[in-house]
Amino acid sequence: MSINHPALLTDHYELTMVSAALKDGTADRRCVFEVFSRRLPSGRRYGVVAGTARLIELIRDFRFDPAEVDFLLRTGVVDETAAAWLTDYRFTGDIEGYAEGELFFPGSPILTVSGGFAECVVLETLALSVLNHDCAVAAAAARMVTAARGRALIEMGSRRAHEEAAVAAARAAYLAGFRFTSNLAAGARYGIPTAGTAAHAFTLLHDDERAAFASQVATLGKDTTLLVDTYDISQGIRNAIAVAGPELRAVRIDSGDLAVIAQQSRELLDSLGATETKIIVSGDLDEYSIASLAAEPVDMYGAGTAVVTGSGAPTAGLVYKLVEVEGRPVVKRSEHKATIGGRKVAVRRHKPTGTATEEIIVPQGVPDRRPNDRMLQHSFVVAGEPVTLPTLDESREHLRECLISIPWEGLKLSAGDPAVPVTVVPAE
Repeated sequence: MSINHPALLTDHYELTMVSAALKDGTADRRCVFEVFSRRLPSGRRYGVVAGTARLIELIRDFRFDPAEVDFLLRTGVVDETAAAWLTDYRFTGDIEGYAEGELFFPGSPILTVSGGFAECVVLETLALSVLNHDCAVAAAAARMVTAARGRALIEMGSRRAHEEAAVAAARAAYLAGFRFTSNLAAGARYGIPTAGTAAHAFTLLHDDERAAFASQVATLGKDTTLLVDTYDISQGIRNAIAVAGPELRAVRIDSGDLAVIAQQSRELLDSLGATETKIIVSGDLDEYSIASLAAEPVDMYGAGTAVVTGSGAPTAGLVYKLVEVEGRPVVKRSEHKATIGGRKVAVRRHKPTGTATEEIIVPQGVPDRRPNDRMLQHSFVVAGEPVTLPTLDESREHLRECLISIPWEGLKLSAGDPAVPVTVVPAE
């Protein structure tokens, strides 16, 4: 089963609930589910909404084909009644939520799914799988973009992730402000600019380093990037400029003490007349190592493992909880896992200068709107039909504006309070 046919991403326990609800007559009760996080990952001051457009596309195509229904029936996961229901499944409810690229904080209702109990609960695993992954990657990537201080980043983590997760991670990283990805599937699917260079294997293939560089330049021209650290970095740079000339676009360094090597490499390139040749560094970079290179002559960073794994927080910690049944708020009272009942409405409050000061969440009501407030929820699906969503580039720009709007303390990489405090207004 591929991700393009997502029905069996449903969890076993969800179909257990569907079967029982169909049997006792509660399957069609009108319900509201919300996706939110109880807390941010350790050390984080904001979360980033990502993956919404991917999720809506998957829900649009969410169907159980005959072979899948037969598997569920044959293995006893569902009975005949539930099997018939799954055969005809179409989501007919409503979905609204925070826009992709929006920031979120503990308690933010980033997605609201409403409809019959059964048609909503069967989407739980799919929704959390997409959003927990993409939001985690986007938050890590956004921190790296901040640490890079305007220098370009390339996402190159495909070899450290599941093949479909790699494509989704490239999309989330681009949303967060990365300039390029090395993942060609992401380039084809989402229009993300791609970039890359040869690996050490290509240099080792040839009789010597100059021969490898000459082959690459002969094929791709001088507007390419040569990997210069297979043997000796200084000699690699000399060989690169000897082959390509001072018009070589860039060299990449993937190992060693990057702060020291970047300085030495810049001095050497300049002495060889290659004053416009850029320096790209890579090699297990995360937001902290990127920040540590801020004063060095680095032109671009390549990030792989850290970005596709959320840089230590591979999940955003999002949950999917029932908050309303037939217009009546319902709550979970478990210790440390309590919920707030009722459908929520959220607004971001700003100073006249545009700085965000507070997020207001109102259960079962309408917020007291003030000047410079911004409503956070938007319609994504109405009566089962997806609405037109912003483009990936529009969402990317939205995140850039959101990061500008939070107080500067919220962009620190050190642990601290959420960048914007959240206030839940009691229901009247």
